[in-house]
Amino acid sequence: MNMVPRNTVADSALLREDLAAAFRLCHRFGWSESVGNHFSAAISEDGRRFLLNRCWQHFATIRPGDLLELDLDAPPDMDGPEAPDRSAWAVHGTLHRDAPQARVVLHCHAPYATALACLKDPTLLPIDNNTARFFGRVGYDLEFGGISDSEEEGAHLVKALGDKSVLVMGNHGVSVTGDTVADAFEDLYFFEKAAQTLILAKSTGDALAVLDDDVARNTAEGWLAYRGMAQRHFDYLKSTLDQEDAGWRG
Repeated sequence: MNMVPRNTVADSALLREDLAAAFRLCHRFGWSESVGNHFSAAISEDGRRFLLNRCWQHFATIRPGDLLELDLDAPPDMDGPEAPDRSAWAVHGTLHRDAPQARVVLHCHAPYATALACLKDPTLLPIDNNTARFFGRVGYDLEFGGISDSEEEGAHLVKALGDKSVLVMGNHGVSVTGDTVADAFEDLYFFEKAAQTLILAKSTGDALAVLDDDVARNTAEGWLAYRGMAQRHFDYLKSTLDQEDAGWRG
């Protein structure tokens, strides 16, 4: 029997709630930046319809009903009151259209992930469990060209992402994709921890004890059995939001 994953087209109300929670949690962890950056989630199988945060609404204030429902086949009036941020429309729209396997796309400038992205060689080296978690799963775009606000830039990022689930955007930040909001947020959480570990280890100036490819690959594959952690962790984090503001789900 084929089970429909949580947070797919089958449950758009829950998808809205989980995406709203991801915004608020991103701010709580210190990964938000003024009223910029964007998270999105596909609500159609082909990715052409998706949810996206409103232009310049602070992450800490987003509720499920605030999310825009956009359709690539019916572009919004970009000068209207309900227009999304132009960069978000160009990049997230192109990603969902051309990489429909990326059901959820979380983009932010988390401090350590961004620091990693600013290195001449931003490769996430496997030096522990968390860094090895991403072995073989990271794409790299080292051609920063300023604000990403064109469909051409979106296509460029789709190519850089390829068949990976994480994209390190050189001199910029990180974008993480996943089947569900919980999965994507868990990878964002662990990627930031992994980047922190690598940056701190590099800061000592001592040689790194990098795992060989076989061990790193085995570690990454070993993490697959623990993917259920994501939903449990995300459910807990949502419960802490309830304690702070019981109305955030409204």
